Amino acid sequence: MSATASLAVTHLVPLAAAGDDLDKSKVTPGVLGFIVFAVIGAAVWLLMKSMTKHMKRVDFEEAPEGAAPASTTATMTATATATATAAVSDGGATGGKTPA
Repeated sequence: MSATASLAVTHLVPLAAAGDDLDKSKVTPGVLGFIVFAVIGAAVWLLMKSMTKHMKRVDFEEAPEGAAPASTTATMTATATATATAAVSDGGATGGKTPA
């Protein structure tokens, strides 16, 4: 056993012996438990506040149904056509990806 381990065990033995004096029905998390719980609560509160701020910045306007911008539709159609053509011409060997 290393010197550090034996020193740790030496300090823990009196704590283990004093364990008989404790009333096990009255053991509580104590101050450390409260501090950990408070830190976790504060972290969640700060994350929620940050998320709310970021969600407010989102500029979301839903487009009317059936009315997609012409440039987007043309780009999507051209990409789909090029991918399908490449997949057919090479027998699907590239997995539908256009060769470089």
